[in-house]
Amino acid sequence: MTAPIVSIVIPGYNGEAFLADTLHSLAAQTLTDWEAIVVDDCSADGTRDLVRGWADPRVRLIENDVNGGPVRTRNRGVAAARGRFIAGLDQDDLCLPERLARQVAYLDAHPDVVLVGAQAEQLRDGRVSAMHYASHTTPDLIAWLSWIENPLVWSTVMVRSEVARALDPFTRPEILYAEDFDLYHRVGAFGRIARLDMPLLRYRQHAAGASQRFTETMRQSAMRVLAERHAAVLGVAAAEELARLLVLHNMGGVPVPDRATLQRLGAGITTLQTAFLAQERPDAESRQLIRWETARRWARIGRAGLRSGAVRLGDVVRARPPHLGLGYAGIETLAWCAAVGALRRAQERRAADQAGQRL
Repeated sequence: MTAPIVSIVIPGYNGEAFLADTLHSLAAQTLTDWEAIVVDDCSADGTRDLVRGWADPRVRLIENDVNGGPVRTRNRGVAAARGRFIAGLDQDDLCLPERLARQVAYLDAHPDVVLVGAQAEQLRDGRVSAMHYASHTTPDLIAWLSWIENPLVWSTVMVRSEVARALDPFTRPEILYAEDFDLYHRVGAFGRIARLDMPLLRYRQHAAGASQRFTETMRQSAMRVLAERHAAVLGVAAAEELARLLVLHNMGGVPVPDRATLQRLGAGITTLQTAFLAQERPDAESRQLIRWETARRWARIGRAGLRSGAVRLGDVVRARPPHLGLGYAGIETLAWCAAVGALRRAQERRAADQAGQRL
């Protein structure tokens, strides 16, 4: 049997409600030389029967004897893949028709790139909307963003199969729910990572999704990835502290609790960016994008802190890293957020006073 160009690996677990739509999205691909490997992790619903009865012979089923979790399940699918490229896909996400063709063409044209993702759209309650990822990227920007956050949607990823097989394991089971983020750091030893900037996937968000149910596990795993990545630059203790701040306040959107935390986070990002620019020496376009995207994140962090009432406008201005200005948010936007925060503080004081009077 001739090996396909692409193997799509789909871990399955109680995904009967979504999986048919996902497989239909593969059937609509303009590149038709693919196989889809659904690895079922002991589902209690009709997932196995759905795949067994699927009419397309390009779809095949592997069944786990015992529940091994999503990482081991994905790794088993990668081990069984026969394609020249391996594409990640979760059981509830939808590929747009050009996804496989465009990513294969990109990897064929860029031999220095070993993994390529794509822009994604969000699908929630039947409505499609943009996701908050950078609109324009270069491999250097993706490399920098991986120092401070997860820059790619896993279901958009395609990797060269020889690189996937060189990693042992492909994804680490101990980095649960951030194993993709970990992979992007580990795969850098083999070549560059890139992203196609057109949307090639619809990322389905729903209450049963792992990102909704396992937030704390995901955060702890992401903190470990960043702490390991930055220990050589910052030292172990400082890397662990900055990793915590980045995961909570940059990746997670949790408002900073005070001005001191904001200052530590800004100083840490500045130190990392200085080290990255010296190490990678990006070109002028990438350097500008790195500055811009970092500034966007700083503005988001500042706005969240201001709206929560934990920090004031003067705190954000004084704590900002020098090259970020006001984070390109505009003083009017920051002032509006500060006003929301002031109102919240007043409401909290009033509630505390009323509680004191009742006592």
